[in-house]
Amino acid sequence: MSTRTRLVVFAVGALVLAVAYVAAADLLPGFGATSHPYGSRAVNAAVNHRTPNSISSVSFDQRGFDTLGEEFILVLSVVGTMLLLREAPGEEEEDAGSGDDTGDDGAGGQGRPPGASPPDAVRLAGYLMLPLTCLVGGYLVAHGHLSPGGGFQGGVALATGVHLLYLAGDYQALDRFRTLPPFEVAEAVGAGGFVAVGAAALLVGAAFLSNVLPKGTWLALVSAGTVPVLNVAAGVAVVSGLMVLLGEFLEQTLVVREEEGSP
Repeated sequence: MSTRTRLVVFAVGALVLAVAYVAAADLLPGFGATSHPYGSRAVNAAVNHRTPNSISSVSFDQRGFDTLGEEFILVLSVVGTMLLLREAPGEEEEDAGSGDDTGDDGAGGQGRPPGASPPDAVRLAGYLMLPLTCLVGGYLVAHGHLSPGGGFQGGVALATGVHLLYLAGDYQALDRFRTLPPFEVAEAVGAGGFVAVGAAALLVGAAFLSNVLPKGTWLALVSAGTVPVLNVAAGVAVVSGLMVLLGEFLEQTLVVREEEGSP
């Protein structure tokens, strides 16, 4: 395709997009208006489905198909990263550094340059914050339909909490825990579970991703129908995807050398 042809195609597409944008913007409420039809309808739908957190109701109930697309964007980004960072045929990895330097700081800090061991205060803070961060992440996922949070935010918190092991200077402990194949499977299960919940609605004659489960009791953990289920599915996919993503980057940037004779 010539440069002139590409410019013509771009100009036509840009013109169509501009016309569509202006037409859509003209239908929006004016700035400072007190009437927001979408907002009031969204809140009413959340209340009717016993979802105190209206944001989660919008994300997983009223526009669940859009959220499904966002989740698969993360999945595809992880897959793309794995493809880019995979070991190509004929490629060989070389150890960073030189000589007999093992990069071991004597306190479980293997995989870091000599002298890069974190201070004891950082190490202690990392170990203390790890269980707290994972607990908060799990809470965000489980209570996303009741309070601010949800599967995406909780999944990020959980993955961050686990990687505090690296910041605390113990990459080998992180490497033993962060075994990538199980997380790869869990990511697929989380994304597939989201689709399965949507498909289950079709079996009872409702639209895809409709909220068809019993709504439960207002402000109770078991409430809001499919919203908490989708929260958990999204949380599993996000935490697993980020574990794989960060794991691939760490494996590319770190060289872990065991001391001779170590198990």
